[in-house]
Amino acid sequence: MTDLRLPALRRFAIAITVLNLLGHSLLGFEQSWAQPFVALATAYSLEIVLEWIDARANGRRAHYLGGFRSLVDFLLPAHITGLACSMLLYANERLMPIAFAVAVGIASKAIFRARVGGSPRHFFNPSNIGIAATLLLFPWVGIAPPYQFTENLAGGWDWLLPGVIVCTGSFLNGRFTKRLPLIAGWAGGFVAQAIVRSALHGTPLASALGPMSGVAFLLFSFYMVPDPGTTPRSRRAQVAFGASVAAVYGVLTTLHVVFGLFFALGIVCALRGIALFVLARMPAPLVARAAVAVAPRGARVTVGSPEP
Repeated sequence: MTDLRLPALRRFAIAITVLNLLGHSLLGFEQSWAQPFVALATAYSLEIVLEWIDARANGRRAHYLGGFRSLVDFLLPAHITGLACSMLLYANERLMPIAFAVAVGIASKAIFRARVGGSPRHFFNPSNIGIAATLLLFPWVGIAPPYQFTENLAGGWDWLLPGVIVCTGSFLNGRFTKRLPLIAGWAGGFVAQAIVRSALHGTPLASALGPMSGVAFLLFSFYMVPDPGTTPRSRRAQVAFGASVAAVYGVLTTLHVVFGLFFALGIVCALRGIALFVLARMPAPLVARAAVAVAPRGARVTVGSPEP
């Protein structure tokens, strides 16, 4: 089977780089130019240091060795994390909160790991956990205003940019990450929680659905929720994951918790990580029976550590 992870990372990295360049020069990003550079410097250096430590501890060759191309490919996830944190957080002109968010995101990949299919994998979305931790620990830091993505656009450009994000995001997730079912579960779940909140609490339905009309929501939906490294692979599990994030968001919003999108994704990732820990410690016969019980009829089941 062809490994599409690297081509996906390359395209995601190009997309977020172009968006940041356009954002700071044309669209209306309100952060300083220094913040993405600080974020990238933090991400690159910490990623290399942690890889060097892990390679020394396990007596293996560091993945960034082997030439310039190997180094670039190795740094692609860090590049995405750095630019995502600097783009989505607003800390006035301060640089340290941005560096902190990036550091938390990169370090989470080395700290919070569980076995998936016999090998350790991180289960927190790096960008999201870095942003969520920063919002919790620094109350004066907020999310970048959603209008900044289209602040300087007018006329047809207001429609063109969201259309480009939807088309490119659909292509990348359909062709490379195979996470369109997850996005569908997330979008459908978001509509469902809006309807439930409207029916139970009298929330105007248009207001509950309002976030879906913004560019920030589209970026979250196509470039953060469907992270292939921290989400399930099977279609059924993907739909359940996306719907769960929407359901947790609905509960948080009902409780008047702000920044619910990021906290909801972090909570669901944490619950999935706990489930992975539990499954990794279950006896193999129990895991096999559980896999058979939830597998579609006629599907082939492999005994091991399934990915919920």
